[in-house]
Amino acid sequence: MFDKDSYLASVERAAFYIQSKFSGFDAETAIVLGSGLGPFADMAERISSLSYSDIPGFPVTTVIGHSGELIYSQIEGKRILLLSGRFHYYEGNDMSVCTYYVRVLSKLGIKNLILTNAAGGILDGMEPADLMVISDHISLFCESPLRGPNLDCFGDRFIDQSYVYDRERIDLLKKTASELGIKLHEGIYCYTKGPQYETPAEIRLIKALGGGAVGMSTVPEAIVASHCKMKITAISCITNLAAGISKTALNHEEVLQNAAKASSNSCKLVYEFVKKID
Repeated sequence: MFDKDSYLASVERAAFYIQSKFSGFDAETAIVLGSGLGPFADMAERISSLSYSDIPGFPVTTVIGHSGELIYSQIEGKRILLLSGRFHYYEGNDMSVCTYYVRVLSKLGIKNLILTNAAGGILDGMEPADLMVISDHISLFCESPLRGPNLDCFGDRFIDQSYVYDRERIDLLKKTASELGIKLHEGIYCYTKGPQYETPAEIRLIKALGGGAVGMSTVPEAIVASHCKMKITAISCITNLAAGISKTALNHEEVLQNAAKASSNSCKLVYEFVKKID
């Protein structure tokens, strides 16, 4: 049973602990470093860091490639917070756990959230190691992370989802990619629960609905971030072509290999984008 008061108290404790460890914390932008974005942490100037396991109430990530570290950094004087690892529903977490960090970020004063992920490509012309900016999402397979008592201190009971992903930021990201000579698709991301990959029939359904890429994260976090009134930008690294489109069986090793291939472009793109956002 979800205990609203206990949950809010836990979020407050985590935020207070982080502020106590990151002296003079004043970041307004946070970036979730999905598969392939790990090297970004070395591109930014590190100020301080915390292991997730040291933060009161924070879950621990179990997925290979997610180091489980909160990093306070800066890019050319602009303070940012990096999250190396996220928490997935398929790991056995409740949605309140998967999205816990978003609530903590909101308490810390984060206004801009950049979500990155690994995804299966569906759009025609996609190739492994391509990038896609998310313009919208399909959450049909997602249990709402807002289910249960509303957390009024963050947002209203019923929230509009017409513009989850900020259009001005999407256009800025596309402009930045063009300036860098990086191929960037734009499309709709569809959430599935995992951990099994989707069947070819499911991919045909998702494509018929307009899905451009499919993955097992991001949507719950984006919904909660929109509840917290954050400006959201999301980027998918196409680490494989989806089932029925790919000529080979899907496996996590392929995901990691193609994420590594895309790493240089994805890190450069996010770095330059962060420099430009307000």
